[in-house]
Amino acid sequence: MSTDTATAVPAPAKELSKNEGIKDASNYLRGTILEGLADPSTGAISEDDSQLLKFHGSYLQDDRDLRNQRRQQKLEKAFIFMIRVAVPGGVCTPAQWLEIDRISTRHANDTIKITTRQAFQLHGILKGNLKATIKEVNEALLSTLAACGDVNRNVNCNPNPHQSFVHALALDYARQIAKHLLPRTGAYHEIWLDRERVAGGDTGSGEDDSADPVEPIYGKHYLPRKFKISIAVPPSNDVDLFAQDLGFIAIVENGHLAGFNVTVGGGMGQSHNNKATYPRLADVMAFCRPDQVVDVAEKVVTVQRDYGDRSDRKHARLKYTIQDRGLQWFRAEVESRLGYRLGEARPFYFTTSGDRYGWTDGTDGKQHLTLFIEGGRVRGRQKEGLREIAKIHQGDFRLTCNQNLIIGGIAPSERPRIEALLQEYGFDEASQNVTGLRRGALACVALPTCGLALAESERNLPGLVDELDKVIRAAGLAEQSIHIRSTGCPNGCARPYLGEIGLVGKVPGKYNLYLGAGHNGTRLNKLYKEAIPNDQIIAELTPIIQRFASERQPEETFGDFVIRAGYVKAVTAGAVDFHN
Repeated sequence: MSTDTATAVPAPAKELSKNEGIKDASNYLRGTILEGLADPSTGAISEDDSQLLKFHGSYLQDDRDLRNQRRQQKLEKAFIFMIRVAVPGGVCTPAQWLEIDRISTRHANDTIKITTRQAFQLHGILKGNLKATIKEVNEALLSTLAACGDVNRNVNCNPNPHQSFVHALALDYARQIAKHLLPRTGAYHEIWLDRERVAGGDTGSGEDDSADPVEPIYGKHYLPRKFKISIAVPPSNDVDLFAQDLGFIAIVENGHLAGFNVTVGGGMGQSHNNKATYPRLADVMAFCRPDQVVDVAEKVVTVQRDYGDRSDRKHARLKYTIQDRGLQWFRAEVESRLGYRLGEARPFYFTTSGDRYGWTDGTDGKQHLTLFIEGGRVRGRQKEGLREIAKIHQGDFRLTCNQNLIIGGIAPSERPRIEALLQEYGFDEASQNVTGLRRGALACVALPTCGLALAESERNLPGLVDELDKVIRAAGLAEQSIHIRSTGCPNGCARPYLGEIGLVGKVPGKYNLYLGAGHNGTRLNKLYKEAIPNDQIIAELTPIIQRFASERQPEETFGDFVIRAGYVKAVTAGAVDFHN
């Protein structure tokens, strides 16, 4: 629990985790990745290099559907790679969309995954194609650098920069933060883009790197674990700001952007049967002016760099640093590094964490269309249709944190052609009769590619929603927005602990069922039933949904109802409330 003291108590020395040794010996993320890529005897790379590869934006995986077959044939696993393409703020050009589409067909499995952090993921890349894939991503003026690993990852913000001047500023700050917190090592450009290394390493000084570090923010060992940042523009919390290590809430006063409330210490991951791990919502720490945003982001990162737990990776996120040392201590340490005091947080409110679907007007006379993309997986006819739209579209494409896609900046003269393509490729048909439950569904990839998955998620959730939709429609709730989120393991990539209905894989075919999160993303859900077989989930939820339909109060959300009805108690703070 929080100790809220003003002075940090040095922790006793502990043995560092294996990953810290890998980073230490990596020569600033180089390792032996180049040698591993050149080895034709295996489709994989070494275990150490696979950890370093994450900093470069890629994960070594294998097709788990083929494991048994290949084991019987005495073959190595069907190794493949996933790459994640960072898109700060989620905004890309039609030309970039076309390149991601082309690359996914040429080198990956012919699908594009829109992630819950406004990034692209490409799956099924063979080792022999990995370098060419990353090089082609960079030629499209995108990058995989720091999309994974123990660094700050893709910076999120509301995906509609033309909704208001504040949204435009949010995108600008997201890009500034993302650029400022990128690793400085030249390893990425050397390995993937064939750049030569300058004398003395990346500094150009002619001196040893150990005497003149190449990483002014991260240092030689980078961060203890991953780090996530989002910017929210109230009343929409579509970025799930309280799930992030660091967040900025835009505060508008008298028609001007006064600054941002600063939130710290959110994070979703936990481990089954380990109560020392838990999801945590961020605390509202302070207020900063717009010109202080990048400085604040850097100093928060460096405090976590210096005080985060490097011995136990399950305890290494910022949420544990703050839970252990206290918010007051953390703020004092940040302000000490800033050299000035931050202001006190200002009032704000959020109404929802979902997306706005359909057509909306922008401030520039153009329009924007939010398309529902089930599971964030763009494939088949949808992929073909978006390709044709990208060929003629003069605006932009925007990835949302709810795994959907906005075709943005559509001029009135352009709309008829885009609407015709949408109809031709079945988007209108696909969006008809989609319930509020399906629109509020998120799923991580899970099987067959994620090595951490304990159960299905992306492949399972649509069918589960099909069955739940029957209950929803019969109860007269087709238009009711309900957030359901599924993950194949407890790490929480689809933020299941912020779902009004949360499903977390426990073992193959069984899920922990969580209920009661806030519809606006400001309250965690709570464990309702443990290890429920997949085929019993509908039976568990049906009477609850039926009671909600008949007993709900005006404007009451599903998450609020299950608490009022006594199915679960509200989570107020910390690990104890979440688990008990």
